[in-house]
Amino acid sequence: MVNIQLGDVAAWYDVHGDGESVVLMHGAFVDSRMFAPAMPSLVGRFRVYKTDRRGHGHTPDVEGPLSYDVMAEDMIAFLEKVVGEPAHLVGHSDGANVALMVALRRPDLVRKLVLISGNFHYDGIIPGVLDDFEDESVQQYLAGSYGEVSPDGEEHFPIVARKLAEMWETQPDLTPEQLRALPTRTLVVASDDDSVSLEHTIALYRAIPNSELAVIPGTSHLLVMEKPNEVYPLIANFLTNDPVPTRQPIRRRAAQS
Repeated sequence: MVNIQLGDVAAWYDVHGDGESVVLMHGAFVDSRMFAPAMPSLVGRFRVYKTDRRGHGHTPDVEGPLSYDVMAEDMIAFLEKVVGEPAHLVGHSDGANVALMVALRRPDLVRKLVLISGNFHYDGIIPGVLDDFEDESVQQYLAGSYGEVSPDGEEHFPIVARKLAEMWETQPDLTPEQLRALPTRTLVVASDDDSVSLEHTIALYRAIPNSELAVIPGTSHLLVMEKPNEVYPLIANFLTNDPVPTRQPIRRRAAQS
């Protein structure tokens, strides 16, 4: 476990296993500890990197607003400076949004892409969902978890929470036209009761030419914690294997033509 300077932020990361590189990218208000259930499915088959984004987990916050742009640039620097080769990117929620932006900007750095409960535009979030984070008990729980590892201390959590809330008002703002330029083979994963509308998830899947879709039944936005034994073997299989030729392609046949 080590911190490495990436521009203006000292980013924390650790690495386990051998094989093709996989970078796990956590959601908002949490950190790479959320991926503990992923390790049995991935370590032993891949070289797995876990990293905390700026203002999350072991990585300190820095002056100025948060944005997907700056976090994508952090990840590009991480891939170049730490990983040193194209990697599979597996992102959940905000981590999926950052992974998507990295793949659009630098497809040469990405082998395959897994987007779990991500949204390419801010209007994909179901109205009112983000209001839940304003509940005092939720804020106390998140602040306590943040304070367990953050070098900035628990008292800094409200500042990061405000930065995230401001970011979500206008970001991300990608368009389906931009997504159609993505060459990377992509797995879109969502729950059947997600914070991102199912319609938006389907639009994401349809816009990315070389994409596959999985909906995990009986789960919420926290599907990676609720059913890790379904989510992570599915991801490992996607990362390990080539696509199976389908016998009655419809969407893919149209894309090929």
